[in-house]
Amino acid sequence: MVDDVTDVTEMVALFLRHAGYDVATANSPKAAVELAADTPFDLVISDIGMPEMNGYELAESLRARDEYRRTPMIAVTGYTEYDDRGRSLRAGFNAHMTKPINPSQLLNLVEELLD
Repeated sequence: MVDDVTDVTEMVALFLRHAGYDVATANSPKAAVELAADTPFDLVISDIGMPEMNGYELAESLRARDEYRRTPMIAVTGYTEYDDRGRSLRAGFNAHMTKPINPSQLLNLVEELLD
């Protein structure tokens, strides 16, 4: 889970851990890229609006790596403009969710993407 708001990363991480998943968190895209270089993740969940590098750029950066070309990625964002979902998909995300996050909806999406 990548989000520059620590409370969000911790909330989502706690929920996913409770559901039985191993979770790593990063509070910036740069930290996420460093984690991804050291650890192959089965799924990436990322905020879009972050300083220095946004979630779209993070998705594009990860998709450029061989080991992340097929890794499911979920964009989680407060952005609700008409084209935000399309922009997420074009950047490499498999799915786009808007905040506030519905935990059961997120869990269903995670299960679907990991199947």
